[in-house]
Amino acid sequence: MIESPIGVFDSGIGGLSVLQSLQLALPAEHFVYWADSGHAPYGEKSDLFVRQRSLAIADHLIRQHHIKALVVACNTATAAAIHALRQQHPHLIIVGVEPALKPALKISQTGHIGVIGTRGTLGSEKFHRLLSSLQGHAHFTVQACKGLALAIEQSTDTASGNQASQRITQLLESYTGEMGQFGQGPGQIDTLVLGCTHYVFAQNELQHVLGSKIHLVSTGEPVARQTRRLLEAASLLREGPGPQALSARISLLSNGDLIGLQAAATRWLGLPPSNCQRADSHV
Repeated sequence: MIESPIGVFDSGIGGLSVLQSLQLALPAEHFVYWADSGHAPYGEKSDLFVRQRSLAIADHLIRQHHIKALVVACNTATAAAIHALRQQHPHLIIVGVEPALKPALKISQTGHIGVIGTRGTLGSEKFHRLLSSLQGHAHFTVQACKGLALAIEQSTDTASGNQASQRITQLLESYTGEMGQFGQGPGQIDTLVLGCTHYVFAQNELQHVLGSKIHLVSTGEPVARQTRRLLEAASLLREGPGPQALSARISLLSNGDLIGLQAAATRWLGLPPSNCQRADSHV
């Protein structure tokens, strides 16, 4: 089992931001990444649908790839399915993601923190429990960003990339504009939590819209640290330097736009297109 890969999945390319952190924290491990692009985005789907997709993908990764751990690199899927996944696979290490509200508390100087995410994540019981547990520690402004994850997903398409990039900026300006004043002054939002793994790939646009002094907080590094801790505790951490080439450690699967995944993997992970393969269409 030590030599088995770690499974990672998301509704599309967003989870690659978590995979970035995982491969840095776990340099000897192998990874199998599933982009469920044929059913993206999850944020606008029902909890039942997301739960069914999550269970189906997990079953496939366990049966076909014999994974030793599963990272749910999607906030919406974590909120809708993490309990069902752990119930169905009690002996598998399963790590989910959640909006990084606690890390944001340590950064904010004004005590005003913004949170952006999908409707599915921000409307979930799991998120509301997290938010309620931190009431009194800071003032949180929450904003659902319909269409933003999809626009980021489409930005890797060479045919519509420029149009999608413009759409990303327009959406960011609109949604952050609804949240109130950003800045370092009293009552202003000085820290923004990226509550969707896709949003990490719009950080440059966000900093341009909000200014370089606004702190952006994502979940990749905490998830990677937790995954490493759990593997060590279970004596499943792969030791040694591992393969020198990143391309030898990562396999990427997609049941949607393979060209989009290839472009994203090359752009953000430096992986060749050959690392991306068509996923099993029956899953």
